[in-house]
Amino acid sequence: MRTSIRAIGLATVLGLAVLPMVVQADDEAVAEAITDYMDFATETAGIILADQIDKDVFEAATFFDVRSAVEYKKGHIPGARNIEWRSLPGRIDEIPETGLVVFYCNTGMRSAQVTFAARLMGRENVLVMQGGMEEWQKSAAYKP
Repeated sequence: MRTSIRAIGLATVLGLAVLPMVVQADDEAVAEAITDYMDFATETAGIILADQIDKDVFEAATFFDVRSAVEYKKGHIPGARNIEWRSLPGRIDEIPETGLVVFYCNTGMRSAQVTFAARLMGRENVLVMQGGMEEWQKSAAYKP
């Protein structure tokens, strides 16, 4: 599985254009799942905007800050847990399988990768907060 995650990370960085070349033959099921998801998903599937997170959504969601521990300590969404983005595969069991889960970083780049990886690892209840912490600070509908 480790090879698959590395291949997926590389493919994400390269815009998924080279996915068929980097996914090994024994990972055909992963490639098929990615293709099926991308064929089905809309452009905005899997995202939530800060201005959509009102009090009800905030209280129902589990937030994960996927930035480094140093960034997390400098400030984070109240109640958010910290899982550095690269450590998600080894910590997937910490991600609830039910309920709304929102990943965020500074701008949405790292958290988009984490959301994609979490979905590949079976978590269908995860969203990325587009714009990340920067957008949260500017336009969150609810800030406790």
